[in-house]
Amino acid sequence: MYTYNDGGRANAGYRGTTEDCATRAIAIATQIPYQEVYDAINRLSQSERTGTRKRGKSNARTGVYRKTCQRYLSSIGWKWTPMMFIGSGCKTHLKPEELPKGRLVVRVSKHFVAVIEGEVNDTFDCTRGGTRCVYGYFSK
Repeated sequence: MYTYNDGGRANAGYRGTTEDCATRAIAIATQIPYQEVYDAINRLSQSERTGTRKRGKSNARTGVYRKTCQRYLSSIGWKWTPMMFIGSGCKTHLKPEELPKGRLVVRVSKHFVAVIEGEVNDTFDCTRGGTRCVYGYFSK
């Protein structure tokens, strides 16, 4: 199942398309206002270090590194549960029957998505027909 949900982005006054999947997924799953999550992520990104692999810092509008997302969610009491390990292959897919019930921020390849009671909440259907592999998820 898929439901269109922008996480409150339009209500916060933002228009157009962008790559804010982490900000949007966190706002949807945690029920924290979009603008509050947006500001918190941008504050956290100020302490990030850059290097040869990390060219820039996280930005709530253009992309957030996994570690920054994890730091924010940990700070509000959410826990990471890995579903895939090096060499294990894909064991869990973005399907309701393969994920636990409740409110989740799920990490898939190059994307974060909110899943509420097995239903994907995003601006597009990112399930790839139920074949998209889940790296792990954050839950309360």
